[in-house]
Amino acid sequence: MQKQKGFSLIELLIVVAIILIIAAIAIPNLLRSRMAANESAGAQTVRTVISNSLLYSTTYPAFGYPATISVLGGAIPCTANSATACLLDAVLGCAAQPCSRDAYLYTVTGIGAGAPAPNTDFVAYATPTGPNAGNKNFCATSDGVVRYVKSTAPPDAALVTAATCQPLLPL
Repeated sequence: MQKQKGFSLIELLIVVAIILIIAAIAIPNLLRSRMAANESAGAQTVRTVISNSLLYSTTYPAFGYPATISVLGGAIPCTANSATACLLDAVLGCAAQPCSRDAYLYTVTGIGAGAPAPNTDFVAYATPTGPNAGNKNFCATSDGVVRYVKSTAPPDAALVTAATCQPLLPL
């Protein structure tokens, strides 16, 4: 009798079944870790926006806090002035809100009388771009505390007032 070389169909099906079981265990963990990384990057970007908004208000006291996120950015090559402070890169400080980065959408809303009177506060807001990007919306005001609320169906409407942002949980 001649020996057959190769694998039987049953052996191949067992190997495929083992691979599918391992994938079923690994893929949800990969998605959760990716969402956690997106949320961490979103919170850190809001911290960056806070510090640059505070820097903007001390550099341009006649304007107070930035009216939008585009005021903090500027096109390349950037010339620093009150309309384009060059504090954020061109991706995050885009010309039209919301600006997208790290699977989050970012906005800044100046609060106060606005021009010619300076803005007295601001709200920075970040929301996930979709349900697999993250589960938390972040916001912050001039007090420098990043706050969050669990998102139910991202993207949510922006928290555009300090009164709606400040009662949320601090990060």
